[in-house]
Amino acid sequence: MPLTIVALGDSLTAGYRLPPDAGFPEQLEAALKARGYENVTVRNAGVSGDTTSGGLSRLDWAVGPETDAVILELGANDALRGIDPAIARRNLDEIITRLKKRNLPILLAGMYAPPNLGKEYAARFNPIYPELAKQYDLILYPFFLEGVAADPDLNLGDGLHPTRKGVAEIVTRIMPDVEKLIAEAREESRKEARESAAPATAE
Repeated sequence: MPLTIVALGDSLTAGYRLPPDAGFPEQLEAALKARGYENVTVRNAGVSGDTTSGGLSRLDWAVGPETDAVILELGANDALRGIDPAIARRNLDEIITRLKKRNLPILLAGMYAPPNLGKEYAARFNPIYPELAKQYDLILYPFFLEGVAADPDLNLGDGLHPTRKGVAEIVTRIMPDVEKLIAEAREESRKEARESAAPATAE
């Protein structure tokens, strides 16, 4: 059963300053194929610099009708710019709501606020992802940069964006949740197939 996963995100998805085959969607698709998922395509819908507002504004064309599941990775730039966490929460909520209306399974990739923004900001920003995941019953990967953030061996010179090796580490760590996402997408496809095959009942 062919499946298309769209990775909707920012520079961390887009593959900032990396070769074409080294970004997160590209490495994830290659890793999935190596695990036997021959018919799973991971499409790169990452835009460097994008905030949650940007992701919401391009949602309909970025996540096209061919989509079977979504990895949602947005919010890092909201935090870096100190945008009110209430705005980021509202935008992510709207993105999730619209994707759920399309019956698309979602893997929500969380983010933490940079320490320099202070404890008060972090206390408002960091809970956004687990709370939304609980509210909408989503698969949650708590921190997209887990095991990579602040490691100079896994990041570019700016200290913010992962290298090819750093992306590979993200792919390894997130893989169990991606496999859950694929299982959900396949179940949704089977459900839709059953519903479309069911005979219509008279009023």
